[in-house]
Amino acid sequence: MIDVVTWGTAHLYGDALAQQHRLRHRLFVERNGWQVPSHDGMEYDQFDTPAAVYLVRRDPAGVVGGVARLIPTHRPYMLKELWPDMLDGDVPTTPAVWEATRFGIEDSLEPADKRRIASEIVIGCLEYGVMMGIERYLVLMPPLIIRRTIGGAGCEVRFLGQSRELAAYPVAAAEIRVSPEALARARARAGIEYDVIRQTTITKEAA
Repeated sequence: MIDVVTWGTAHLYGDALAQQHRLRHRLFVERNGWQVPSHDGMEYDQFDTPAAVYLVRRDPAGVVGGVARLIPTHRPYMLKELWPDMLDGDVPTTPAVWEATRFGIEDSLEPADKRRIASEIVIGCLEYGVMMGIERYLVLMPPLIIRRTIGGAGCEVRFLGQSRELAAYPVAAAEIRVSPEALARARARAGIEYDVIRQTTITKEAA
């Protein structure tokens, strides 16, 4: 299942928030070589603030296997502050549009488990979006992940601007439409008929 974790609720989920920072360090600093801040084996940046919402996928033992970070665009967010030129002239600042970044899955898992968790996180983003009245997400990810993982889940994807290299990895900006129909498609393609987010973890505070 996926927990919705914020700074305000992190105390309810043990070390889930710290674990997702450690997972991000393994993926983005150790594996990808990103030059981003880290401390004590945990990756973070200036957008890890009380406004950030973390979708944290944990197994029954509480081990974090996947994460995505969501930030409302009426708060500072990565694409607006660092790469606004990648947004094709549309730089939203509204609670109806959120940025989704730091999408990552534990490398040591079996391929089938990784695919399952990736699908759950995409579905979790859509579930959260529908519940919170989000109209679309902005993402900054490798184009292959946008096409295969997000587009392959049945999401409506539109690429924005030109892709670029980030630490030798190509990344692109895109927008993902949120709707009950998109959520239904993603669930059908993954064969998941249930809510992936623990409903007790959803609050309106993040908006």
